[in-house]
Amino acid sequence: MANFALKVIRLGFSALQAVSPRLAGRAAFLMFCRTPSPRPKGTKAKAAHAAGAARLAGAERFVLRLAGGAKAHAYRLNGGAIGRRKRYLVTHGWGSSAEYMADLVSMLSATGAEVIALDFPGHGRAGERFLHMGLAVETIAAAGERFGAFDAAIGHSFGGAALMVSMAGLLPGVAPATGERLVLIGAPSEMAWLFTDFGRMVGLRAAAQAALENEVYRVAGRRLEDFDVGGAASGIGRPVLVIHAEDDKEVSPAHARRYGAAGERVRLFWANGFGHRRIIGAAPVLAAIEAFHEGDRNKEDIPAESIKKDAEIIPFFELPARRAAL
Repeated sequence: MANFALKVIRLGFSALQAVSPRLAGRAAFLMFCRTPSPRPKGTKAKAAHAAGAARLAGAERFVLRLAGGAKAHAYRLNGGAIGRRKRYLVTHGWGSSAEYMADLVSMLSATGAEVIALDFPGHGRAGERFLHMGLAVETIAAAGERFGAFDAAIGHSFGGAALMVSMAGLLPGVAPATGERLVLIGAPSEMAWLFTDFGRMVGLRAAAQAALENEVYRVAGRRLEDFDVGGAASGIGRPVLVIHAEDDKEVSPAHARRYGAAGERVRLFWANGFGHRRIIGAAPVLAAIEAFHEGDRNKEDIPAESIKKDAEIIPFFELPARRAAL
């Protein structure tokens, strides 16, 4: 956010919270939930978006209608075939879309599986400019209702956290996501830090900050602290693969370590050198996801090296020995 614009915003919140901390908190929540423009910015983003759009050009497209009039969008590959096949769900991060997940989607669809890739409200083809965790979890439930049960789900960043919230059944009245396996890529384990950082950025004082966080309960029916899903990974009753890079500057690797400490059914895979965004399509990451879905037949299925010299991959079969060093 430009310095001048931020100064204006801080002045506005300073004046508003002096009059009504509750109104300031509600205004801050609306700003917090405003999503970036879906139009890619910069040469690299435009190239990645165009390449992803080309890969998804042949996919079926669906509109998912949510309560309250919100809409989400879904792509389906390999749909409508006769006979049993795997069905995978793919969710993107904040400010992203299914186009940026196209490498992963293509890899999964190449196995013959039916693949559903979502655009959350406020992202991609879904339209509007508004999203919060409740809407994301409702979108996941709507996808399950429209396409049927999923064998596995893979989510990046915010999309991974939304899958955890969904599978843990945290939202009242919203059906939990299905899936025998779950993959989290660069995903946060809780959300309180985002609200704290945002409140600090716009200059909220204690009362207005509390009002901001109370908005979570108003729209989702759960307190902000209830969305701490770091320990929930052990309680969802299925294997979880957590992929993260220690050089991730958007979501601290501490979140991956929290997931990794949740129990024996959680596997931690370090993909160092790929940051927060390039990790989605990194070759070792795609290979690890494929092996995980195949059931890790033997250790040769797991890539033990990275395509980048400075990257470190911790194979699954080395995890017990390495965990003590983290």
